[in-house]
Amino acid sequence: MATATGIHHRSYRSELALRQTKAERLRLALVVLGALAMPFVVNVYWLSIVNTILIAVVGAVGLNILVGYTGQISIGTGGFLAVGAFTSAIVYERAQLPAVVAIAAAVLLTAAIGAFFGLPALRLAGFYLAIATLAAQVIIVFVARRWDWLTGGTGFIDVRAFELFGWEVGAGLFEVEWYAVLLVVAGLAVFAARNLFRTDLGRSFMAVRDQDVAAAAMGVNVTRTKVMAFAVSSGFIGLAGALTAHYTQTVSWERFTLDVSILYLAMIIVGGLGTIAGSVYGAAFMSLLPPVLTAASNAVQGSVPTLAEQLPALQVTVFGLVIVLFLIFEPRGLNHIWQRVKDYGRTWPFRT
Repeated sequence: MATATGIHHRSYRSELALRQTKAERLRLALVVLGALAMPFVVNVYWLSIVNTILIAVVGAVGLNILVGYTGQISIGTGGFLAVGAFTSAIVYERAQLPAVVAIAAAVLLTAAIGAFFGLPALRLAGFYLAIATLAAQVIIVFVARRWDWLTGGTGFIDVRAFELFGWEVGAGLFEVEWYAVLLVVAGLAVFAARNLFRTDLGRSFMAVRDQDVAAAAMGVNVTRTKVMAFAVSSGFIGLAGALTAHYTQTVSWERFTLDVSILYLAMIIVGGLGTIAGSVYGAAFMSLLPPVLTAASNAVQGSVPTLAEQLPALQVTVFGLVIVLFLIFEPRGLNHIWQRVKDYGRTWPFRT
């Protein structure tokens, strides 16, 4: 293929490099420069949108590990986000432990609960597994709503300002300081996920996705792999939930309903199943869709007043339409579109 022509490895270090060509390293440098310039080129409102995108990237990466790389469907993302958010808030507020410890506890507990609800994956697959994970979503949200101990009977938890090694994040420029923190965390999450699939565990995930019977014949422990996939995926999602709790400074079950689970599924479908980059593209695309529609509605409110009145219905319609169009015309998502653009650029003006 044209994409592989000209790449010749002369050492193991070269073959294992995440960026193997000068073009890839140049694009990475441009992304880094763009990320550093972001707080200086957008206003506070749009920077807050970027911050929500960075949190969504962490959760979407986790869900893609399970659905895209291991082939285990899940509709319980909202519930696992709730576990991470409530755990981190309770440990940070009531136990008065450092924020790093609270987030670590949230990741570990969410991973354990994810592994527990992943046990049905040992016997179920496809639609039946989806229903089992939907049960996890319903159970977790039900507990969050009804267990008064979690919120002290108020229905929500207020979280004090996030402190990181003595630094109170957001005490000055709230969105800018949080952007710095979330950018680092999202970058580390993407880096960790990229490297996960260069390990034996990550490759066993993909082997189970492709054909679990063949994977077992090659010596892969399918039982352990499926449970670990749920645990690792839920750990990433729990991290996103903990970040949501500290960023918004309020934790309520209403933030983690079934709609959130569907939204995260849409992110990885639109971005591209089985690709870490697709998780990033999908999280950005689906998180930007509502504010872009709102801005467009406000721009034409004077000439088309009914559009602003029907904005919620319009957002739901566009949301569903986007998913349907991607499933029909580009089921491999935005990542595949980008790959095709790069392939065209490599061979232009010659035909491939």
